[in-house]
Amino acid sequence: MAAQGLAHHQRGQLAEAEALYRKILALDPNHADTLHLLGVLAHQVGRNGVAVEMIGRAIEINKRPAAYHSNLGTALQALDRLDEAAESYQRALDRDPQLAQARMNLGVVRQAQGDLVAAEACFRRALALCPDLAEAHVNLGCILQAQGKLEQAAASHERALELRPEFLEARFNLGNTRQAQGRLDEAVAHYERAIALQPQKAEVYGNLGNALQAQHRLDEAVASYQRALELKPNYAEACYNLGNARQAQSKLEEAVACFQSALELKPDLPQAHYNLGNTLHTLDRLDEAAASFTRALGLDPRYAHAHYNLGCVLREQGCLAESLSCIAKALEVKPDYPQAQFGLALTQLQAGDFDHGWSNYESRWRSTDHDTPWRPYPQPLWDGKKLEQGRLLLWGEQGIGDEIQFAGLLPDALRTGNRIVLDCDARLKPLLARSFPKIEVVRGLTPATSEELDLAAHLPVGSLPALFRSTEAAFATGLSPYLLADPAQTEGFRAQYSAGRPLVGLAWSTKNQKSGRKRSISLDLLAPLFALGGARWVSLQYGAFDELEEQTATAHAPLLIDRGVDQFADIDRFAAQIAAMDLVVTIDNSTAHLAGALGRPVFLLLPHAADWRWMQSRSESPWYPTLRLFRQPTPGDWASVVQNVRAALAERLYLGSSHPALTETPCSR
Repeated sequence: MAAQGLAHHQRGQLAEAEALYRKILALDPNHADTLHLLGVLAHQVGRNGVAVEMIGRAIEINKRPAAYHSNLGTALQALDRLDEAAESYQRALDRDPQLAQARMNLGVVRQAQGDLVAAEACFRRALALCPDLAEAHVNLGCILQAQGKLEQAAASHERALELRPEFLEARFNLGNTRQAQGRLDEAVAHYERAIALQPQKAEVYGNLGNALQAQHRLDEAVASYQRALELKPNYAEACYNLGNARQAQSKLEEAVACFQSALELKPDLPQAHYNLGNTLHTLDRLDEAAASFTRALGLDPRYAHAHYNLGCVLREQGCLAESLSCIAKALEVKPDYPQAQFGLALTQLQAGDFDHGWSNYESRWRSTDHDTPWRPYPQPLWDGKKLEQGRLLLWGEQGIGDEIQFAGLLPDALRTGNRIVLDCDARLKPLLARSFPKIEVVRGLTPATSEELDLAAHLPVGSLPALFRSTEAAFATGLSPYLLADPAQTEGFRAQYSAGRPLVGLAWSTKNQKSGRKRSISLDLLAPLFALGGARWVSLQYGAFDELEEQTATAHAPLLIDRGVDQFADIDRFAAQIAAMDLVVTIDNSTAHLAGALGRPVFLLLPHAADWRWMQSRSESPWYPTLRLFRQPTPGDWASVVQNVRAALAERLYLGSSHPALTETPCSR
């Protein structure tokens, strides 16, 4: 009867085997082998509590067989009773050191307990006993991957596949290893083959989604995550990663929903709290974003990125002291954190701490938030002093607006008595050459060609403030205006547009990827300004002319759009157009910088979380004396801004304010 029951068991006929085993036990309740086999069968059908009881009774009767202890360990391991499982495996090995399966299973337990060294030793010993044990190759590969030994890990998984080509776990883990190596095409191929082997394994779809997302194949990644969640609705990690993909697709509300779903399933996932905070931050839901970052820090107090991003939110909320504290904490946890160092600089500058701010601003070159690459000129960096010989190279960085802003320090550099070469954006070259005739203005100077210009030192223009603007009082040394538009073109625009009315130029939108949505204002919201009458409104907005005309028609905005001015192609002509204006009303874009540098009166419309350069709670700017700042009192409240601008515009138009002179006033250089 025992032999017949075992035969059924080996053929997978478990019900028949169990019936025979129980008949044997009815005749002999202490039949150890049958108790053991009944326990093994119970484990196979997921009744691990019964398995522990049955095998335990067998061991009470006969402690000698190693297989009893090994299989008891397997049942205990399934119940997550790891310490007891390890003891059982060790007892099995004490009785039979050649038991490769027990050695491997002990390694799995040690791995789960976090003892990777002991786990690796077990797997290697198991393979020494049985080189064809495919599971041990896979488990060893996982250990090697956790240790960062990726090529060795891949070799282990590949060996397992040589032994068992249809081994799902080996294929899946080889995909994980290739993904960790950045070999994403191979990773995707392995995951797809794993899916062909087992289409119902959610984790494979989840990791396939990660690889596809890393390749920026976002639609495919989303589909893979969604399939994973169909198979396993409580798969928190797939919800989280789907949120990341939705965030990358700029589907922010969907991303929020995904992160929230992930946290309902797994509230102690700090990364989900963190990325939820990032998404809420982008949506300007600042209080909620701060709460999410705070929850992430409650789970992981050493989460440097959460400290930093909480600091960024606090800065936008106007809480600069608290922001500085959070960013300092991020740097305490992670001293080599260039993004936080750069963020610290921007917060210090916004708070008016120019001395420390400009010093920390030099960290921008290592920050992912800074787009301009460093230029490795062979000459040393300039220290602000008169050079004994040779010329000084100053080179532009960041965007057009930044180059214009930092050009305000060129007169300071000239006063040091140095001969200067300025490498700027090609579009600015005519304007800067006219404005600074003592400077040689060039474009496209490379480190290799710089040797032809007798250069003795160089400096990016964004580093000039550290030399000349360490206090706010130092801004008084600057010139205003410092840019000079072409006077003939300026007079031509004035004659073309005016018709006896004051000219008001308007720019309302920016396509800046990082903050354009916050800074831009819908044209129809400006209707109260147009309703005043009395002024000739001129579009200073960049973009396709057909699109601009469609916007103005839809908003019923009385704007003159001059198709003869292409801001992208000819900034010098655009500067002359701005110089013809009696007033410029603009959002925070390059128009504001250009108008301020030209000395035109400017009403600058700012979001609640304004850029660092406009500082905090101020209505004027040390960078451009002719600017008047109008700030949102709360995030998104453009209506209040428009109301205040309307009052100021009415005063300028109707209460006797004189219009600015139409001719440029030369500045000493």
